[in-house]
Amino acid sequence: MPADLTPLHHDLTFMSPLSEQRADRLARFVAAGLSEPGALVVDIGCGWGELLLRTLAAAPTARGLGLDLDAEAVAHGTATAAARGLADRVELVAGDAKEHLPDAVDAVICIGASQIWGPAVEEKQPLDYAGALAAIRALVSPGARVVFGDAIWSQEPTAQATAPLTGRPDEFVPLARLVELAVDARFAPVRVHEANQDEWDEFETGFSAAYAHWLATHPTDHPDAQAVRDRARAQREGYFSGYRGYFGMAYLELLAV
Repeated sequence: MPADLTPLHHDLTFMSPLSEQRADRLARFVAAGLSEPGALVVDIGCGWGELLLRTLAAAPTARGLGLDLDAEAVAHGTATAAARGLADRVELVAGDAKEHLPDAVDAVICIGASQIWGPAVEEKQPLDYAGALAAIRALVSPGARVVFGDAIWSQEPTAQATAPLTGRPDEFVPLARLVELAVDARFAPVRVHEANQDEWDEFETGFSAAYAHWLATHPTDHPDAQAVRDRARAQREGYFSGYRGYFGMAYLELLAV
């Protein structure tokens, strides 16, 4: 694929299907538990850190640590933090979260990052929610606030829905099972909600918008044009003719107990 595709933050506000209203709810939930000066919230798999920065804006004495493998996203988030006057209270690190996590924190945001504690994505194994929740619980004390979000099946998946993903119907669990796994990991759910279809449509089309931008600014006979068209078609068909309405995203607002 060409190197000059626009980065995801060009077309997406968040690296998950997340509306402004839902993001505000999650940021306020975490911020409400960060009243002590210097309290530390870590965002595991932060992308460009938008939700973390909004949480810090709502908790003016708190500190933030964001961890992600994507150096370009981290660089964008660092620049955004400086532009918003938050640079002195947040650090965004490009690297393996397991190598950079502190031993203890005051709050956690972890959205779409359970694979950090499970099998490599290339192995196409079921998502290890339990391992992720246990690792997060080990970071916090009772009463700490955690926002945990990850993929679920919104309804029983069909073969057409699983094919563009790993092809496994057991890759994800239903929402009810995820809630029970959180309880088993010693969390008490405060609120549980799921991304709606509008949030998913905005995310999926924003995720693939880079292909449209590229095709609109390069000649049709460019050496990379067919590869971009093929990638755009695969993304489009995988979503609209495959997992749309089946592949969901759950958001759990949790208290450690």
